[in-house]
This record gives sequence, C-alpha cells and structure tokens, in this order.
Amino acid sequence: MTDQVRQDAIERAWEDLVATARRTAAERLVVGTSGNVSARVGGLVLVTPSGVPYDRLTPADAVAVDLDGNQLLGELAPTSELPLHLEVYRNTNAGAVVHTHAVHATAVSTLVPELPPIHYMAAALGGTVRVARYALYGTDELAANMLHALRERTACLLQNHGTVAYGDSLDQAYDRTAQLEWMCRLWLAAASLPGHTPSLLSGSQLREAAEKLQGYGQPG
Repeated sequence: MTDQVRQDAIERAWEDLVATARRTAAERLVVGTSGNVSARVGGLVLVTPSGVPYDRLTPADAVAVDLDGNQLLGELAPTSELPLHLEVYRNTNAGAVVHTHAVHATAVSTLVPELPPIHYMAAALGGTVRVARYALYGTDELAANMLHALRERTACLLQNHGTVAYGDSLDQAYDRTAQLEWMCRLWLAAASLPGHTPSLLSGSQLREAAEKLQGYGQPG
C-alpha cells in the first residue's frame, strides 16, 4: 500500500467514523459526548477523541493509535474508553467497534446477568447477550470483563454503563448496537406488564434462527 493510498483509506475511514458517531447521537444512543466509536485501518485504530462533541469533529481532528495504544495520529486525546476498543481488536477480527450508553440497554444491564432471549435477532449477535460485570470506566478491568462477556458474541451489555458491539464494518457494528437496544426496549416493555411473563426463545430456537441468518442474512 502506497503512502497516498494509505492516507486516502484513513481519510475515508475517519469520515465514516464521524458519520457513525453522529448517528449514535441523532438516534439517542448516546448523550453529549458519552459513548465512542472506532474503526481499524491496517495496523491503525481510528477512534473518537475524548470530550469533543461529534458535530464539531473535522478531518483535522482524526485520532489514531496502534494496537498497543500508542498515539500515531492527531493532537486530541483518544477516548478514555480506549482499552475497551483495543481489547476487542486484539482478540477478534473486528473492523469497527461502537460503544454507547443507550438508555434501555443500560437499564437492562442493572436488572439481569444477561438479556433474556426475547427475540430471534439475539442469534445475530451470537446468542443470549451477556452483561459484563461492573468496573470503573476506562480501566483494564472493565475491558477484561467485557471480553469475558463477548465470548462467542459480537455484542454485550456493560453493567450500569452501556453497550459494546463490533462488526466487520462501521455499518455492521452500528446495526448490532441498534438491534441490541431495540431488544432491550422490547424486553423491558413486555416484562413491565403486571401479571404476565414474556415468552422466551429456547436454545434450540436460537440455534435454528442462527442457521437461517447465516444462510440468508438479516431479515428485512
């Protein structure tokens, strides 16, 4: 890859990253500067900077680190949640990561150790979504807890905190984030009706859904 091709790839990835970050705010998955987004370009990890509103980000604000967290691009400090993002890239084939403080997902993270399998789209995330044990934000402990919850999954909840989802692309990571928030909202709505208990899918039903999703892709 020539220097110009590499630079073009970084610029395109940064544009897509900022667009995704703004989408999380527009669709109320984050409030203010909470949450963060990253994308991998070769050995670089582009990541949203700390404390900067997404609508103010410009091409000159691009921030990138290597997989060891050494900053290689940009003057702004990377997000304080950088350990979360790097742990995903070090242990999966992720091309992008989205972290949010989505309200329904965060609410569920305070109630149960895993999101009950209320809908077959859980299969698109690898199965029943687990809740990572609470740890202080920005710490290696939180990153380790998250990685444990992500075993054979592409998304998890962070207890009393929010969500993490990854994918091959920013679009896929964002879609998984949105699906997770929707399922959490669905379960909260169904579970809130007095005198009724939501029906849940069995393990075999989730496996059947996973096989169909693999064969045909996401329903639409």
